[in-house]
Amino acid sequence: MPKPPSLESLQFAVDAAMGRTPGTLLLKNARLVNVFTLELQETHVLLAGSLIAAVGAEYAEARADAVLDLNGAYLAPGLIDGHLHLESSMVTPAEYARAVVPRGVTGLVADPHEIGNAAGVPGIRWMIEASQDLPLEVWFCVPSSVPSTRLETSGAELGLKEMDDLLQHPDVVGVAELMSFPDILAASAPELSKVLLAEKHRKSPEGHAPTLIGPPLQAYLASGIASDHESTTLQEGRAKLEGGAFLMVREGSTTRNLAALVSLLETKHADRIGLVTDDRLPSDLLREGGVDFLVRKAIALGADPLYAIRAASWNTARHYRLTRRGAVAPGYQADLVVLQDLQGFQATAVYQAGRKVAAQGELVVELPRCTRSAAVSDTVRLPALTEEHLRIPAPTGQVRVIRAIPHQVLTAEERLYPTVREGAVVADPARDLAKLICLERYGKNGQMGKGLVTAFGLQKGALACTVGHDHHNLMAVGISDADLLVAARRLEALGGGMIAVLDGQVLAELALPIAGLITDEPMAVVDAKLQALEAAARRLGVSIPDPYMVLSFLGLAVIPELRLTDFGLVDVRKGERVGLEVTSVE
Repeated sequence: MPKPPSLESLQFAVDAAMGRTPGTLLLKNARLVNVFTLELQETHVLLAGSLIAAVGAEYAEARADAVLDLNGAYLAPGLIDGHLHLESSMVTPAEYARAVVPRGVTGLVADPHEIGNAAGVPGIRWMIEASQDLPLEVWFCVPSSVPSTRLETSGAELGLKEMDDLLQHPDVVGVAELMSFPDILAASAPELSKVLLAEKHRKSPEGHAPTLIGPPLQAYLASGIASDHESTTLQEGRAKLEGGAFLMVREGSTTRNLAALVSLLETKHADRIGLVTDDRLPSDLLREGGVDFLVRKAIALGADPLYAIRAASWNTARHYRLTRRGAVAPGYQADLVVLQDLQGFQATAVYQAGRKVAAQGELVVELPRCTRSAAVSDTVRLPALTEEHLRIPAPTGQVRVIRAIPHQVLTAEERLYPTVREGAVVADPARDLAKLICLERYGKNGQMGKGLVTAFGLQKGALACTVGHDHHNLMAVGISDADLLVAARRLEALGGGMIAVLDGQVLAELALPIAGLITDEPMAVVDAKLQALEAAARRLGVSIPDPYMVLSFLGLAVIPELRLTDFGLVDVRKGERVGLEVTSVE
């Protein structure tokens, strides 16, 4: 990450603006996207090293080491993704930069709670270190949810002391999403103390309030939490805006909420709206892009182009107090995107800190080599297992079943009579009922949660992965118990990853040896393997889109309605464990 400007760099910028010394680059005849006034400005932009020295018509003949005539092309600030989990891309920060920087993304704010849950403080520090010296600025929020709830086993725990230490890192800009909203609503002292910790360091406490409106939302915001990225309906988004939250409009791979919320992207909301990706898969990053895709889609859905760009740059910078970022103006860091048209938002050139880093969709700079460390290795240690461990005794009545919902992180709870054979609950593909397990994978206790899932479409075999939000225990869905065991053992041998198995044979796999979440392979290679996994899932009958991401979220015990962790089934609204069998008093 570029260091704060030095006295010399400020003097250089001032002298260049005053004409006392040449700048480094003069960009002539630009149509500048002014995010302050939301106007297009026909002007010239003078750079002085990493900073913008001046903007104005009077700089047409300014002295500079190099001059580039843009001939009326648009010039916008580099985009900043306001909330995402780098781990969801399954590649290193350098490979993520390779994918998004040529598209005009020059900054992002990452929440490393995935690797934090898997590998603790050493894992978070590895992620911060791996994000240095890139043509992409990466800021971090300290994970507040390691573990996310008391109803799961994670690889590590972060208390207030560990968070306090991490908040002192210069690249840290906030406390990440406080995910256990039932604890916030219960006025839990440990959770509210995390808000105060962020304020102690004058950094932003970030939110996570799915489905909340009315008094629960008011109570959540009364804590002082500053933002939310979980809105899925217009009513919900508007309520959060009215309550003073910074509304992050999300369009991930599974969670696609932009269309429902796009009418809120109005200039009257000024700096109160940002655009975020949260979780995006390699295929979507390569084909659609990062936060640049949200800008394009928002414009296509009718949003004002200038305001869409502002929501993905200046607004996010303002929210996190990122000084000198998010605009093309004197004194700002020269993070710039050259475009031929605003609607398409296709970058023809990208500058980061005054340096040209991409042209015509390709990086033009070298990326540092990522190195692994012991802190993020050997994180998959499973107990001895037999098919008997997967057995679910037959109930006397109905059972709870998780219903997966396409394109949403939300799930629903269904109640029905299971299929029983030889005194045990079994998967029944004819009824679209598959067995679901969550197996503790850090070698701590070997706990396993067992249940059923519907709307997945699986007809045979098994799928499994060590990406299991947010504890990242091993999640697996299967028709065959034998295939579930093969999948688990193979993932242990790989050090983590994703797999499809049929009749004891591996159909496709992706190794994720870095904390069971990340590989150091190129994104294109990862994407090819993911496509093979997707094809294998379809061969097994899976009908739901993005099945591995859906599977990974079935253990997320902080978003309604019903989830499965290694502790068992969790009713998220109640914030407590529930039995598989529905009792007579319910």
